[in-house]
Amino acid sequence: MKSVLSERSQLHPAQLERRDLPESAARAVRHLAAEIAVTVGRCPEIATTLSHPVLLRHIDAKYGRLPDAVHEAMRPPATAAGVAVIGRLPVDDEELGPTPYNWQKATELAGTRSPRSGSFQLDVVMLLLARCAGEPFGWEGQQAGRLVNNIVPTPGHEHEQSGASSTALLSPHTEDAFHPDRANLLMLGCLRNPDRIATTVSSIRNAELDAAQRKILSTARLPILPDVSYGSAFGDTPAPPIATLGDDAGGTTLRFDPAYTPLDRADDEFRSAYRHLTSELERVCVAAALAPGELLLVDNDVVVHGRVPFTPRYDGTDRWLKRVNIRLPQRRRDAEAGEDGYGQRVVAPFRTTRGQNT
Repeated sequence: MKSVLSERSQLHPAQLERRDLPESAARAVRHLAAEIAVTVGRCPEIATTLSHPVLLRHIDAKYGRLPDAVHEAMRPPATAAGVAVIGRLPVDDEELGPTPYNWQKATELAGTRSPRSGSFQLDVVMLLLARCAGEPFGWEGQQAGRLVNNIVPTPGHEHEQSGASSTALLSPHTEDAFHPDRANLLMLGCLRNPDRIATTVSSIRNAELDAAQRKILSTARLPILPDVSYGSAFGDTPAPPIATLGDDAGGTTLRFDPAYTPLDRADDEFRSAYRHLTSELERVCVAAALAPGELLLVDNDVVVHGRVPFTPRYDGTDRWLKRVNIRLPQRRRDAEAGEDGYGQRVVAPFRTTRGQNT
């Protein structure tokens, strides 16, 4: 059974919490990022993973200098929708250069010195903002451990369920649902989106489930496997079952990735409850097409996100987003502590406390 959201022709950003930065605060973010970028220099060693100690020291020492309005905007989403649109940072299309055709090329360009062939300063912007929100981190097995991922359409990946796809609808999913150390917050920053391609978001706290369905989905029945961005060698790996629904401080949480969940192994009762959950997430779906300089801050414990299909041009003008995983140290997942996350390890240089999966 596949789970998809219908492509929406109407976008409803008014249903999402919006936080607009004062122009002076937005400029301050860019100015501080530019200062740090010049200070540390742009070279492949720093740009490859963004984990170089020199860069990290500057981020940690200086993000507190950003205006209070920036720190306020980067707090977790405050409504049941679990999503906030944050606008708007100054981003000039001329500074970007062509949209790269894969994440490897984007990483390579970030380390070059041409003013139009890299996005290193924007990587620094994303790290500063993510540090205001919590603890940014990456994955050893994804985009070479880079703390800021580049999301671009990639030739040969059009139909897969990953951020590199395009013509296939990216099904709603919890980011890295397979792993107990997954992000609490997911931040997407738009660099380029001329075709207004929408990101879809759906909150479990807006969905309607009866008591029996909640009980079934709160029981660990099926595993969730890593997505293809981590490789494809997980089919024979021991896969512990996990619960689809959870609870955090009295609020319902969600781990959902039907494209990587072997639903054919479940009984009819579970599949029926899962189908109802899927239809509810579609019913409450909201679509947001980010403009350059806008951010989407997603509560990954509550919200599933996806993307409508589009036709890539591969001519340097395609959609280009940056993505950062953020941990909130005040949130805990004690019930998941025994999971090994299929051996996938985090790159967490800002982490103040460490669990078993770091």
